[in-house]
Amino acid sequence: MIFRALAIVCSVAIVPFAAQAETGKVTTFELDNGLKGIVIEDHRAPIVTNMVWYNVGSADEPPGMTGVAHFLEHLMFKGTDTLKPGEFSKTVKENGGVDNAFTSYDYTGYFQRVAVDRLPLMMQLEADRMRNLVLTEDEVITERNVVLEERNSRIESDPRSLFQEQRRAMTFMNHPYRNPVIGWRHEIEALNLDDAIAFYRTYYAPNNATLVVAGDVTPEQVKALAQEHFGPLEPSDNIPPRVRPQEPPHLSAVRLSFSDPRQSQPYLVRSYLAPKRQSGNQDEAAALTILSYLLGGSGLSSVLGQKLQLDQQLAVYTDAWYDSTSYDPETFGIYAMPRPGVSLEQLEAAMDTVLADFLKDGVDMEHLKRLKTQIAAEDIYELDNQSDVARTYGRAITAGLTVEDVQSWSKTLQSVTPEQVMEAAAKVLDMRKSVTGLMLTPTEEPAQ
Repeated sequence: MIFRALAIVCSVAIVPFAAQAETGKVTTFELDNGLKGIVIEDHRAPIVTNMVWYNVGSADEPPGMTGVAHFLEHLMFKGTDTLKPGEFSKTVKENGGVDNAFTSYDYTGYFQRVAVDRLPLMMQLEADRMRNLVLTEDEVITERNVVLEERNSRIESDPRSLFQEQRRAMTFMNHPYRNPVIGWRHEIEALNLDDAIAFYRTYYAPNNATLVVAGDVTPEQVKALAQEHFGPLEPSDNIPPRVRPQEPPHLSAVRLSFSDPRQSQPYLVRSYLAPKRQSGNQDEAAALTILSYLLGGSGLSSVLGQKLQLDQQLAVYTDAWYDSTSYDPETFGIYAMPRPGVSLEQLEAAMDTVLADFLKDGVDMEHLKRLKTQIAAEDIYELDNQSDVARTYGRAITAGLTVEDVQSWSKTLQSVTPEQVMEAAAKVLDMRKSVTGLMLTPTEEPAQ
């Protein structure tokens, strides 16, 4: 009865972001200095999430300086002309809030979650460090060591992360998506004060940023605060065009094996180059998203789960994914972990057979119908998380999408046809554009 009730709710509310737009809850503005603003109203509690997204990530770094975008993210919590080092986060905490930051290939973001009456102070703090960051040589050296230790703990100490780095480097032959967001160790070690300041002065400006505010606010209130605090900031006149090296045609499948004495469980991962989500025409990306759910994104009911985990009992876990929100084309991926006693070669052969059968037999309509209901429910649940909604818009804008794209995404997913799914599958599941990685345990040897 619970699932049936949920399905009824989903049938009348499958386009939650579109519904937001119809009720006027999502509003945009732009200041004279180029700062873009998005306001997402949520009046259920007197809380607000304040986010500043910069249109720069690790894929925008100069050659030889991998990690500088993430490095600068750390340094942004140092001082300004009016704040001492560390005082930013201390002020947020003293006002009952939480704050943090994040760096990805396509963006760098900063956020605070506070009571709504503290929003003016948060904007004041963010506007201050947007243009007035002050760094010293000692602070840079100290923070660089912090980043190196972060790399030790997150990458060097984790075989799965090292494996992922190697696979990404093989997946992208020319595009900077091949480099780790945190940076390669030898290049992090060489970063200095001049590098950080140059990157900051190039990219941190109102005309390269989007302010996303979600919570118990009105558009008029947010725009007035943005004008007061960000409006006086001068825009940058030296932001380079966002044109990155692109991938040449991939003509041959790539395979790599990786082993580490700390890894006890083998698995395989295959990634395919895939088109990005296009602003104004999201049909192909929606079809690939549905394809990822059909193949592996819905647990044991997925194609891979049903065939490899239940029927043949060769795998203990399967998954599939599609990187749908990126500035440049990204990947579609498949993951499988074998049962004890099953070799990776056996599992891969069976997986290839399942994929071939899917390409021949097509989409099961009942499976597709269930998936669309599940996706609709997930979209509705996301609306309960203020920060997640803000992140959805922030990620989309920095990937070159629009508010309208975000608002129509749920409807586009619901309108995907079996024919579109199969067309996308035939295009993307091309072994010539694939990288297959085998994570071996210390006792295994790769097949010759």
